[in-house]
Amino acid sequence: MQTIYVTGHRNPDLDSIASAMGYAELKGRLDPANRYVPVRLGEINAQARWALERSGAPAPELLDHVMLRARDVMRHDYPRAEDACPLRDVGRTMAANDLDLIPIVDGDEAIVGILTARDLARRYVKESGEPSSFADRPASVELIVEVLGGRLLVPPQRRLNGRLWAVTVDAETMGSTMGPNDIAVIGNRTDAQRKAVEIGVALLVAPYDVEPDAEVLAEAEAAGTGVVVSPLDSYVTGRLVSLSVPVREVMTRDPLVVDPDDLLTDVAERIKGVHYSAAIVADDDGRPMGVVTRAELVNPEPRHVLLVDHAEEAQSAPGVGEAHIVEILDHHHIGSIETRFPVTAVFDPVGSTATLVVERFRSHGREPRQPTAAMLLAAILSDTVILSSPTTTDRDREVVEYLEELLRIDARSYGTEMFEASSDVGDVPASEIIRRDAKEYEVSGGRRLCVAQIETVGRGLLTRKDELLGAMELVRDREDYAVYALMVTDIVEKGTELLVAGDAAAVARAFGLEPNGSVLDLPGVMSRKKQVAPKLLAAF
Repeated sequence: MQTIYVTGHRNPDLDSIASAMGYAELKGRLDPANRYVPVRLGEINAQARWALERSGAPAPELLDHVMLRARDVMRHDYPRAEDACPLRDVGRTMAANDLDLIPIVDGDEAIVGILTARDLARRYVKESGEPSSFADRPASVELIVEVLGGRLLVPPQRRLNGRLWAVTVDAETMGSTMGPNDIAVIGNRTDAQRKAVEIGVALLVAPYDVEPDAEVLAEAEAAGTGVVVSPLDSYVTGRLVSLSVPVREVMTRDPLVVDPDDLLTDVAERIKGVHYSAAIVADDDGRPMGVVTRAELVNPEPRHVLLVDHAEEAQSAPGVGEAHIVEILDHHHIGSIETRFPVTAVFDPVGSTATLVVERFRSHGREPRQPTAAMLLAAILSDTVILSSPTTTDRDREVVEYLEELLRIDARSYGTEMFEASSDVGDVPASEIIRRDAKEYEVSGGRRLCVAQIETVGRGLLTRKDELLGAMELVRDREDYAVYALMVTDIVEKGTELLVAGDAAAVARAFGLEPNGSVLDLPGVMSRKKQVAPKLLAAF
């Protein structure tokens, strides 16, 4: 199941939020093979908060970017082993799954190390030149019995921290090499078995499933030497005893562990610094979630996004240029988004993207859920300023009538309540007001403009024009905008006061006005998309 993020633009307005929610709901019903997730790219503005509270709909989750993360490419079905497991069992798991490494966890499932093919090779090479030693990692008789599939006849009374021997020499010469606390694999040779007990070995292992005689067992018990019977031959028994240590004694400690949300580019760089070329992805409790190896770094599948209410890369999620855009649904002009693959893209000149979403519900014979329908209605009323904006079309009016009937509410009263509730910004900092609903536009020469808009009831906000212009100038200077403009739109008087930071004279000429300060009176102007942005883009 592919996750597809349905997202509006940065600094999301109500239309951006509601359209993402509505279209994700519809696409999820039409395409259950994929998972459509509505997201937002910024803080929710006052209108959207009001609509969410009024409708009871949950807010979309915040998406910081669409760049690939460790969680997007990691192998989920990766085996792991507890640190107390025998080395032999973990090695067999690696071989059965054709793995070069395996995460090692403790009893709480937290990552404590990894076992790599290099760890196994080093142990094998070391033991090829000298007897296996358990001096730094005492062996466990329980693990030895488990690995061999054998039987414990006499429990050992000494620590198994000596060396491992497979005895084939004459019994009289055993004392020259073998010592106390060693482990000895001795076949059906009573003299050699007695000699081993006399030397003080910690454990006697009898292969071929042949038990030592009763006298040897009695002597072993008296001397504190343990006795185990193995069903295997001497060579295999010796090899398996050497692999019966807990894997924690051999594993690589302090492995490379990354957070699931770490950027894949950063993870790739860190992987270059470890010889096993992999990273363990762990949750906040240190529990492994998956593994990223070099194989996952080759041509990874990008994240999938569906864009609504915008088609400008500057307005979209960071990293959208690397993402797989599956569809665009917008009511603005065609923007600067470039796609890697052919994509369904709709740019339809209606008053709100929410109108397009509702039309698609109806064309497929579906109805939005009540909370979603309430959000979509609020979005249309917001974008069209209760159907009074010059961007309003008959299609918007038809959709509003449909939603009125579906929800059994009066749209005009609903919209008026929304604007009145969200227009009181007396206690809101100027820096927040100017960023609530701001959109970037690219113009010639690589320059950028930003036009923000806030709808009000009355003109009380203009008493703060100096404060607003100061905040706008700070943002313009920091972001290197050619112009930063704020539309203060009065929905009752149906007009806009345009505050301008930057070349106010050029903006005034764009509207056919004489330059006269940083505030332009634009009666009848309600729409950023249709009445303001086109003039500014033409002028710059």
